[in-house]
Amino acid sequence: MDNIQSIKNRFGIIGNSPVLNYALQVAAQVANTDLTVLIVGESGVGKEVFSNIIHSLSARKHNPFIAVNCGAIPEGTIDSELFGHEKGSFTGAVDSRKGYFETVNGGTIFLDEIGELPLGTQARLLRVLETGEFIRVGSSKVQKTDVRVITATNRDLLDHTQQGKFREDLYYRLNTVPIRVPSLRDRKEDIPLLFRKFCLDFAERYKTTSIQLDDEARNILVNYQWRGNVRELKNMAEQISVLAHDKVITAQELRRFLPELPETPRLPMLAAPQTKPNGDFSNERDILYKLFFDMKKDVTELKKMFFEVLQNPNLAHSATANFQDNHMLHSFHPQPEVNTNVTSTAIAAPQQPIILQDNNKIDLHEEVEETLSIADKEKELIVKALKKHKGKRKDAALDLGISERTLYRKLKEYNINE
Repeated sequence: MDNIQSIKNRFGIIGNSPVLNYALQVAAQVANTDLTVLIVGESGVGKEVFSNIIHSLSARKHNPFIAVNCGAIPEGTIDSELFGHEKGSFTGAVDSRKGYFETVNGGTIFLDEIGELPLGTQARLLRVLETGEFIRVGSSKVQKTDVRVITATNRDLLDHTQQGKFREDLYYRLNTVPIRVPSLRDRKEDIPLLFRKFCLDFAERYKTTSIQLDDEARNILVNYQWRGNVRELKNMAEQISVLAHDKVITAQELRRFLPELPETPRLPMLAAPQTKPNGDFSNERDILYKLFFDMKKDVTELKKMFFEVLQNPNLAHSATANFQDNHMLHSFHPQPEVNTNVTSTAIAAPQQPIILQDNNKIDLHEEVEETLSIADKEKELIVKALKKHKGKRKDAALDLGISERTLYRKLKEYNINE
């Protein structure tokens, strides 16, 4: 326990929660080994502090230490950053460059947000962990390195492996020693201590009097959700220190600073569609389906009316009025508008063939149901839009009400050749 307290004092860790003490104990025990460590915890809990603890208590403490945020490096350059590259290996590579695994040889590298690594880079990292070997981008020469790897993530990597987003063999290689850093919700007894520490630090920095909480305000602070964990609590302490009117904060005053976090209701899947700003088809499919269904129904009624008029011309006026009445009743339902204006040309050219038998009776071919597949209709609309705009994607996407990027994705999905 004395060892844990000395670690807290050295690295400025506040709190006496059992889950926090256990995480610190595991970090201290694994520090003197070269085992790979996976630090798991929500954003803002202080995972990087644990990587510093492990390096500082290890035999590599006098050698280099570097922290790399894998989520902040573009996918196209992450291999070059980690493993280096040779001159001319890609556009802009005017000189050879060492990667982190080469420059930190003998030390420790901390890979934060490891779940963001591309699959190709994951394979390279696995080779380094297994054999200590790597190859620069654009080179064929195998190089050796002696680097201890500490990783961290706020994601469920095991779930990512099942989805094919993270290599399963790499996950088990990284998860040699897992350390779970608790969230503030799991160590509520430490929240008042942390808040007071942040307020005292702020008051000392700006030469002011530190704020204090009354009992009711302290209870609200402890039971708040703190989704941003320690980082959010620190920012909130500084904000209240600057903007509070009184140095003793009441519950009413505290609520003024804490944002409301409404519970997201579990709505059914058939709730009213909301249009996405990127113009994707996913929210418009219900509307398209209704539109095609109503158009088909109107066309069927027109065919029926036309054949009745052919058999008895005197019914022309009543059949037209009957169709209009039915369509007016149908239009009371909330749905996309459908143009029901029927011209004489349209009536004179029915889509279904008519065969006159010897007895002059009309024989109709059996009507074949047209497809109601949304995907087929979607593909048909895209093809029509491209033909209309002579293959210009930008104009076609604008006409369809979607983004050009979404249109490109749809072209690949439906295998449409422009």
